[in-house]
Amino acid sequence: MDARAAVESVFRQESGRIVATLIRISGSFDRAEEAMQEAFAAALAAWPANGLPLNPAAWITATAHRKLIDQSRREKTKREKQDALQYEIETLGRPDDWEIDETAMHFPDDRLRLIFTCCHPALNPEGQVALTLRTLGGLTTTEIARAFLVPEPTLAQRLVRAKRKIQEAGIPYEIPPLPLLPGRLTSVQAVIYLIFNEGYTAGSGDQLVRLDLCAEAIRLGRMLDELLPNEAENLGLLALMLLHDSRRYARVSDSQLVTLEEQDRSLWDQGEISEGLSLVDEALRRGPLGPYQLQAAIAALHAQARNPQETDWFQIAALYGRLVEFNSSPVIALNHAVAIAMSAGFEEGLRRMDAVGAGGKLDGYYLFHAARADILRRMNRFEEAAEAYRRALALNTNRIERDFLARRLAAIK
Repeated sequence: MDARAAVESVFRQESGRIVATLIRISGSFDRAEEAMQEAFAAALAAWPANGLPLNPAAWITATAHRKLIDQSRREKTKREKQDALQYEIETLGRPDDWEIDETAMHFPDDRLRLIFTCCHPALNPEGQVALTLRTLGGLTTTEIARAFLVPEPTLAQRLVRAKRKIQEAGIPYEIPPLPLLPGRLTSVQAVIYLIFNEGYTAGSGDQLVRLDLCAEAIRLGRMLDELLPNEAENLGLLALMLLHDSRRYARVSDSQLVTLEEQDRSLWDQGEISEGLSLVDEALRRGPLGPYQLQAAIAALHAQARNPQETDWFQIAALYGRLVEFNSSPVIALNHAVAIAMSAGFEEGLRRMDAVGAGGKLDGYYLFHAARADILRRMNRFEEAAEAYRRALALNTNRIERDFLARRLAAIK
């Protein structure tokens, strides 16, 4: 591996771990990120001439430590902070020791502190996502902005506001106390799944799937399970993402969306399915039961069906019934109604869909209208189906999904 490739690999795999340690030491996101960036720049200059160090990630961390010291010395007016920083660094041992100590890079508590800080409920969801991807995911501001189809200055402002909020609100860089952990963990899981969903079905643009975001979310899910290995819902979340991701190459063909029912199942990633099924079993054994485990169990039933006819819709409907007990949102109720339609009959499913939509909360949700259109199409109620497809089209901004809806609409005219 050449030096540049090694630097890029270390950045992708270890930047979250490194910056977590640096934030704990410096008490500042910006100082930590600046020191880390300078360390990676130093690696690009030194490694081609001197060869790769024995432990590249530890070399980066040791160099970043020294950069923090240099930063502190340059800020003469902040003597108190400099002394505290110097003391912290000296208590960790000499930087040179990090270059040969393989265990020195294992600071799970630092990453755990960081992920809970990034996902603190005082931050808005956009800030949580941006900060998580920037610090723990190792994505650049440009990459995150491109992934979420927002201007780079807008994304940069989200990061600035999130960091400022942490500082001004005095949000502690810590693992929450035990009584607060369950609620805060729910926020962390939600942010990771939000990142995955944005990758799995992009909200707008010309791509349906953004593989980079799916991969980052799965990596963060693995990290969360590693850091809190006794939480069954972490396993459920990871299993859910793997089982959905296993279908990524079958969901689009020749730039056209392919529904689950019509997908070539030979294209499904059997490695991810096998791991996902194993994780679902382990999560359900570990308990207690939670919404991510239930969603993973539903995804598992789809993954185990060799063809659409073998899909156990009765069991899926039953699992959605349990899921509604955890989350009675209209979207979950809509999914339950679809499962009822596919198991107990279209008439009953449509009745339940219309009951869910009666309150108007799903009027702006294009999948509600798309789901109704599909059931009406199957019932040969083509005029009503066409109207539902038109409403779905008016609300959708993803080109591939719009093309699919337009094709379905044209087929029933």
